[in-house]
Amino acid sequence: MTEREPRKVTNLDRYGFSALPWSRPRELLAASLPHPGTPVFLGTARPDGRPHAAGVGAIWMDGDVYFNSGPETRKTRNLLANPACTISVRLKGLDLVLEGEAKRITDTETLERAAAVYRDGGWPAEVDGDAFTAPFSAPSAGPPPWHLYRFTFQTAFGVATDEPYGATRWTF
Repeated sequence: MTEREPRKVTNLDRYGFSALPWSRPRELLAASLPHPGTPVFLGTARPDGRPHAAGVGAIWMDGDVYFNSGPETRKTRNLLANPACTISVRLKGLDLVLEGEAKRITDTETLERAAAVYRDGGWPAEVDGDAFTAPFSAPSAGPPPWHLYRFTFQTAFGVATDEPYGATRWTF
């Protein structure tokens, strides 16, 4: 997938600041994912509708966020029942919430490219069949193997915490 541009930009700021350009979060995502110091949270819904949030190891690749998760984790079971989810991330000077859907990726080419990005970020992921293995992962990921998910967002909300300030919704 190639980098997408928003089809609609809505200024949500009430203090007179201009709408933020999409280039700001896009460049921050590219620079920050993967980085162990960048907190990324996946929000899903349990089958009974109750919310669930968990930290994930995420990367930015080809204009989408990718993350990994063990097949028996709550987040994976939730995504199997309902792929709609959110990604929340605190970037340098910008809080960002993305709304979209996650789909498991199993093709070898994408897995190999994603594993290389993870390795560049410090996680020694290797492709094993249609998943990843590594000597370690976050405790919340469950035991290996770990599945790769592509999170494709339709809406993004950004609130600037550094100048230039503003709040914006981007629709894709």
